[in-house]
Parts: sequence; structure tokens; C-alpha cells
Amino acid sequence: MTIRSDRQIQRPPKRGTPRAEAPSTQAGPARPQGAPTGPARKPAPAPARAEPGEARRVARGPAAPPVRAERAAAPATPRTSTEDGIRLSKALSDRGLASRREADDWIAAGWVKVNGQMAVLGQRVTPDARIEVDPAAHQQQARRVTILLHKPMGYVSGQAEDGYEPASVLVTAANRWKDDPIRRPFHPGHGRHLAPAGRLDIDSTGLLVLTQDGRVARHLIGEDSDVEKEYLVRVEYQGQAQAQAVFPPEALQRLQHGLWLDGKALKPAKVSWANEDQLRFVLREGRKRQIRRMCELVGLKVVGLKRVRIGSVVLGKLPVGQWRYLRDDERF
Repeated sequence: MTIRSDRQIQRPPKRGTPRAEAPSTQAGPARPQGAPTGPARKPAPAPARAEPGEARRVARGPAAPPVRAERAAAPATPRTSTEDGIRLSKALSDRGLASRREADDWIAAGWVKVNGQMAVLGQRVTPDARIEVDPAAHQQQARRVTILLHKPMGYVSGQAEDGYEPASVLVTAANRWKDDPIRRPFHPGHGRHLAPAGRLDIDSTGLLVLTQDGRVARHLIGEDSDVEKEYLVRVEYQGQAQAQAVFPPEALQRLQHGLWLDGKALKPAKVSWANEDQLRFVLREGRKRQIRRMCELVGLKVVGLKRVRIGSVVLGKLPVGQWRYLRDDERF
């Protein structure tokens, strides 16, 4: 006979099977009066830990608007003279006071004022700006020299190229003309930083200007320069087979006006016969190998080219390979 109990006999669960929780027969702790009934809610996740700065902002209240927004709302600052007009160095150059390189040196040295205020590098000025230059700048500029050299063949005017030396290497105490009218003593610094103010190709001789003064260079080779340069050019006519061929007059007229180089018309030139085999050219521009190329266009071959004058300064008796200083009374 099997005796049953009102309570189901509980057996231990099998291994691997989760044990079911038996309903508790004991009364739990008393629920506080007024507590909500129903299933228990999951606790809310803990707030992320705030950075110290954030905590302070929370304590103070809402954050201030971004600085960028405040700047955007502020009235625009009026433009200054450093943002308008042209660069101060160009203005000094345009007024003929200095080259741009010199002007930058003067500004850096504190020798330039604009409207009574000390200038700064890179500053821009309006056309009506009052520019003042300290006399010390002009004194330094006056110490810069200009050299007149009788360039021989085999030297280039500017930087060394193709194994040929620049003509400036000839500016030494040993190569100074003994009859130089300027009696100033030669200083090694006078042979440095010399820039050629005009071309004279390697196969040509004659007057070459080398200068440390940017004003001289700008006057002779600037875009608006119209200083005359005079050349004596020995030529051979290649237009006909006859040995005694006569150069036609109309070709001479073309040399004077009517030729083009590099797709651009040449300025009028003065061209005339100096003797039976030598032409005299007077030009107001200086294209690369201009005279040689002009002669080729009319059937002439250049066999010798010598520059004898630039402006009012002449080569004179200066020997080949020697140099002298530009006199104070000489003007190009």
C-alpha cells in the first residue's frame, strides 16, 4: 500500500539540469505601505563618469556659447595698410629710391617709416602713403659701386655656364685700368655681388656694366628702360654668290624697322654703315642675341660685335679685359 503525502516529494534534479526555484513558503519581509506592486523593475544604468571639467560645467549651469560664434557675431575689423595696396619694397622701387632687395634690407634695418610709423617686412602701402627713408640708408647705398668692364671674348655676362667664367671674375686689383680717373682705393668687397646690367654674349666684346646698385640695374634693364646701346658690327653678306655682292638698301630698311623675333615686333633701331664691312646699330632693347638674329634675317653673317656705348657712357680707351669705376659725373 502506497502512502501519498499532500506535498509532492521533491527529488534532486539531474546533473546539468538547472534547478527550479521552489516557491517559498515563508513570508518575506513586509512591503512598505504604499509601495507599488507588480514585477520589480531593473535598476537604471549608472550614469557615465563625467570628466572633472564637465562636472564643473554642470554645477555652473548651461555651457556658454562657443567662442567661434561670438567672433562671428562681432563686427568686422577694418583692413589695415598692411593688407591694402602694393608691397612697400615695390613702392620704394617704383619711386626710384632702391631696388626691391635693397628696400627689404632697409626695412629690416629699421630705416623706413610709413606715415610716421616704423615699417615692417611684407607691409603694403597705398599710393598716397608718406614714405620716409633714413639718411643712413642712402649713405650705405652710396658705398655700392658700379664697374665698367671691357669684356673680352670667352666670358659670359652673368653666372658661369658651360664651363665659361663670368666676366665679374676680372674685377680684381690687378685688372684695374691704370688710367682710371677715380682714385678711390680698391676693396675686395667691390668685386662681390656684381650684377650685369645688360647682356653681352660670349662671342662679343665691349662695354659691360657690372653694378651693386639696384637703381642702376633697373634704369638699364628694367621693363620701361629705353636707354640707347650702340654697337659696331662687322658683317659678311651671304645673300648672293658673287664675292662683290651689294647689300640691298631695302634690307637695311628692314633692319631699321620691320623685323620680328619670337613672334614679337622689334622696336625701331638706328642702323647705318660705319664703313664698307661694318654696321653701326643703336638699340633701345636687348633681346637675346638680338643683333646676330636680326642680321641672319636679312642674309648677313656677323663676324665681329663690339658694344661701344650705353646711354652717354662710352667705352673709350678702356683696354680689353680691364675695368674702371663709374665716375660721379657720368650718367647713363
